[in-house]
Amino acid sequence: MSVNTPLGDTLDGLEEALFAGRSAITRWRGVDTSRIYTKIGGDLTDYDFAKKIASLKARGDEAAANRFRALPKRLRWNVRLTALLALDAYADAAFETPPAAERFAAIVAGHNLNAGYTFSCFEKFTEDPDFIDPFIGLSVLDTTHAGIASEILGIRGPIHTVGAACASGNVALRSAIDEIRHHDVDAVLVLGAVIEFSPIELHSMALMGAVSFKSFNDEPERASRPFDVRREGFVAAQGGAALMLESLAHARARGARIYAEVLCVTASSDGNHQTQPSEDGQAALMVRALREAGIAPEQIDYINTHATSTPIGDLTEIRAIKRAFGAHAYALKLNATKSMLGHTCWASPTVETVASVLQMRAGRLHPSINIDQIEPEVDLDVCAGRVVDHPVRHVLKNSFGFGGINSVSILKVFDE
Repeated sequence: MSVNTPLGDTLDGLEEALFAGRSAITRWRGVDTSRIYTKIGGDLTDYDFAKKIASLKARGDEAAANRFRALPKRLRWNVRLTALLALDAYADAAFETPPAAERFAAIVAGHNLNAGYTFSCFEKFTEDPDFIDPFIGLSVLDTTHAGIASEILGIRGPIHTVGAACASGNVALRSAIDEIRHHDVDAVLVLGAVIEFSPIELHSMALMGAVSFKSFNDEPERASRPFDVRREGFVAAQGGAALMLESLAHARARGARIYAEVLCVTASSDGNHQTQPSEDGQAALMVRALREAGIAPEQIDYINTHATSTPIGDLTEIRAIKRAFGAHAYALKLNATKSMLGHTCWASPTVETVASVLQMRAGRLHPSINIDQIEPEVDLDVCAGRVVDHPVRHVLKNSFGFGGINSVSILKVFDE
């Protein structure tokens, strides 16, 4: 696994920050907010690449540092972050012998990943079309992220992108399983790429009432507040993660350290393109995931919720969990990683899967922060403001995207 967020760019760093209950949300530094309502987010645009390269060298990975330094300077900063995520996940996987190139795949979760760059090119185009960056014709395709992963790791198997809005990371994980099961692939790198926001989509989401902008622009660390009565919308954030998925036979053959076993990833749609979450759709999919995983509801110990901090979305998910789990819902532990990280959008399922696995291995759950007054209908244990010691063998990860897209994954502790 690997991760890069404003809370930390290492697994240990992220884990420490989550258990400390720190917020990643600040005022935007890399987005011009002078003409838009929302001023806050999780910002990675000024990420210190030189410091990261130094850390690669310090851990003895001179080859990775050299591969990164050899990348073309014209690449966007978030594409360079994708390269680092790929290198870090590969290093964490500790391959003594690289996977066979033609049996090694990469899948990038997300779409419209370079919106900020496209916006800046449009501004230049309105002044003089001949002064735009000629590479925009390639960058808008988003395939650069997958191509860089392929280039930097020597991948010669299939590479592609998967777009499913805020469920993209889970759907990409589902596609990775299919590559292994049905397409003769040994290892798949699933990349939750970092999105580059532009003022246009941030302002449009404010006009829709989807993001926080009314009450907390001067207190950004308090803005992402799932399950709190004062929640007013999600907080857009930049962050990414990567998962190295392998067949069990391949992992065993090389003596790999196995973080967790993926029991299933399932998906559905609501038959409704509106930004309107469906309690029916979410509950039905959680039930289907349990059936596909072959486990009883009572075996789920913990749910990493989608919990974006929107008035409708948070309650819809809580109601769906109660319907899917019945009485066991009150024995479950839930928490909201977005309360600290904000909503990393297409990458959020991948980032939050990493957070879930870290908690599963630690045997404790991070707090859901900023719950000053819990929504009265939220009567489940959402780890409000506290770290909870809680053994976790099975975790369910919810991810629900705009356009009526639902995806649920279930992971478990691996038993030899």
